[in-house]
Amino acid sequence: MIILDTDVLSLVQRDDSAPGLRVRARIAQLPPGEHAATTIVTYHEQTRGWLVYIAKARTKPQQVFAYGLLARHLNDYRDARVIPYDRSAADIFDQLRPQHPRLATMDLRIAAIAISRNALLVTRNLSDFAKIPNLRIEDWTKS
Repeated sequence: MIILDTDVLSLVQRDDSAPGLRVRARIAQLPPGEHAATTIVTYHEQTRGWLVYIAKARTKPQQVFAYGLLARHLNDYRDARVIPYDRSAADIFDQLRPQHPRLATMDLRIAAIAISRNALLVTRNLSDFAKIPNLRIEDWTKS
């Protein structure tokens, strides 16, 4: 199983620069039956960001535009494979938290999900994720 972290999924969704194109190309080359997925934690992070964006919209055109972006976000997830944060992931998170107090909570939750599924986590944040034992990581944004 391949899991895209929040940063990499955002590149896939919106970025036509070289890093985003490289990740999309790697996804397209996955063997039949293998799919890229994301996590409910990534959905949480992205949704929270769009809700903040909407809250800051003051004018009618800004609000209409912001809600359009939220609708696009919703459409992105309609057919997406979203891996849950289940009891197994929560138990792994509880083990990781005291070992890595300086790592971001959401990153640790994503890592816990990946470990619980024995999944490969695709991320650009190698410096933080490499500190977590039993987590398989790769950066697909580099050539």
